[in-house]
Amino acid sequence: METELSKKLGIEHAIFGFTPFPAVAAAITRAGGFGVLGAVRYTAPDELARDLDWMQEHTDGLPYGLDVVMPAKKVEGVTEAEVEAMIPEGHRQFVDETLAKHGVPEFPEGEPSGWRITGWMEQVARNQLDVAFDYPIKLLANALGSPPADVIERAHRHDVLVAALAGSAKHARRHAEAGIDIVVAQGYEAGGHTGDIASMVLTPDVVDAVSPIPVLAAGGIGSGEQVAAGIALGAQGVWLGSLWLTTTEAEMHSRALTRKLIEAGSGDTVRSRALTGKPARQLRTEWTDAWDDPAGPGTLPMPLQGLLVADAVSRIQKYEIAPLLGTPVGQIVGRMNSERGVREVFDELTRGFERAVDRINRIAGRSH
Repeated sequence: METELSKKLGIEHAIFGFTPFPAVAAAITRAGGFGVLGAVRYTAPDELARDLDWMQEHTDGLPYGLDVVMPAKKVEGVTEAEVEAMIPEGHRQFVDETLAKHGVPEFPEGEPSGWRITGWMEQVARNQLDVAFDYPIKLLANALGSPPADVIERAHRHDVLVAALAGSAKHARRHAEAGIDIVVAQGYEAGGHTGDIASMVLTPDVVDAVSPIPVLAAGGIGSGEQVAAGIALGAQGVWLGSLWLTTTEAEMHSRALTRKLIEAGSGDTVRSRALTGKPARQLRTEWTDAWDDPAGPGTLPMPLQGLLVADAVSRIQKYEIAPLLGTPVGQIVGRMNSERGVREVFDELTRGFERAVDRINRIAGRSH
């Protein structure tokens, strides 16, 4: 699975693996792919530095990258407290009522309330970059489109390639104009924030829109045959996220959630604003149903929704409240039906890729 882009980055397989777990990112890199560590959950620079130190020790000198969440336009001077004050009381009451309906316990007195979504904030993301550029990362990806121009320039000064996710050819062209090096064409099937266009249509549209900038196919990819399909559509590699959630290296916060992922089918996800305020594909649960119900108050825009539900989601996870327990994940969850190591996943991907190539070669051979 070698392409011009994989050769440029010095990796064996053109498989880019996004994950919030350092152990998974490092294992992806060691397996011959390109591990990309998600930074949004790091609120303190020393926490990110600790895990990048660990990555350095466990990637055998091979390349890896970092994924941040930054708006393209600079928004400075806004504090978390000021944003919190914008949340209507009626929405807070709806959260409390939904949790009470399902008997979700409060956190014990004195116990931290869990992770809060602050990585979207300008200064938090910039602090992450101050740390990241002290390490030999080879790629900086941004989940909210093109990062600010000064960030792109800074990355290029450090010889770091910059990638951005796109849900349409229009978005991809904006990335190209901004000076992005790699565009990730993320289809409707993908986990997390997605657009409305399926990957089979989106990938070639984006390839044509930004050529010769390399494109990675994302969304609905969980087998070697699907990797081959992405490359056949013009991509120079694939971007996989959901597939790693059920690997043995994943540090999932809940065994119950891992079981739900393994048991879920491809029709058990929903594109909902319940988590962040923007449409994000995730497991469908009674929590997403409550927020998507027209009788409810409706979700708030990003970032208000994420801050509103952060404590509630942490409580649901801590106490493993099954009807409400979910996570961002793509439709490929239907193929994630066992726990396997990252290396085993890679072996299956490469075997499936070889089968697909052999099949096409046989067909092409018969046609001549």
